[in-house]
Amino acid sequence: MTQPPDMPDIEWRISAGQTPYDQALAEMEARAAAVAAGEARELVWLLEHPPVYTAGTSADPVELVDPRFPVFQTGRGGKYTYHGPGQRTGYLVLDLSKRGRDVRHFVHSLEAWLIAALARLGVHAFQADGRVGIWTRDGGPEAKIGAIGVRVRRWVTLHGFAINVAPDLSHFGGIVPCGLPEFPVTSLFALNGVKSLETFDEALAFTFPAFLDSLHPVGQNEA
Repeated sequence: MTQPPDMPDIEWRISAGQTPYDQALAEMEARAAAVAAGEARELVWLLEHPPVYTAGTSADPVELVDPRFPVFQTGRGGKYTYHGPGQRTGYLVLDLSKRGRDVRHFVHSLEAWLIAALARLGVHAFQADGRVGIWTRDGGPEAKIGAIGVRVRRWVTLHGFAINVAPDLSHFGGIVPCGLPEFPVTSLFALNGVKSLETFDEALAFTFPAFLDSLHPVGQNEA
């Protein structure tokens, strides 16, 4: 199993097959409560879901265009997004009380980690002012290759990211992805033919230590 070295306090878990969304949500929330209580290690959980749409706290029902898959309400930030086969979803249960207690910095660092992982696979991705997520160019206009939605409870993070490795992009047609109708979605496979989740996992593992280092408390963020 591909995982970063030297992580005694963090479990790096990769689940084979497709994990039902409601099952993953329940396990993630239980783990976050245990981490907050000091009863469990932090967790990075990489998995794949059957096709679902999820609604964040600012989701607009008008943007659920065609509910062809099950729809789940969730406590993460953001609007509607899609999870499904060929997409790498990552749930992060990390204790920010020992990593700076700065949610904005956490999200920014998470974006930078995913951008670094994509760069190892030959994809130039970037952050966009005013738009959370991971962006690239697919032969012209900006296109979204990854979504981010997080929640923080008792300074422990929940939810995380979803990167389009090789999903069926037509499945995004049932929603207005992240409430941004003017931007298309794309994938690693569409850009350069990469369709292996394992290949992307290796890139994530390689770039994870730098992400973790970026979360260390700095100056006033320790308060």
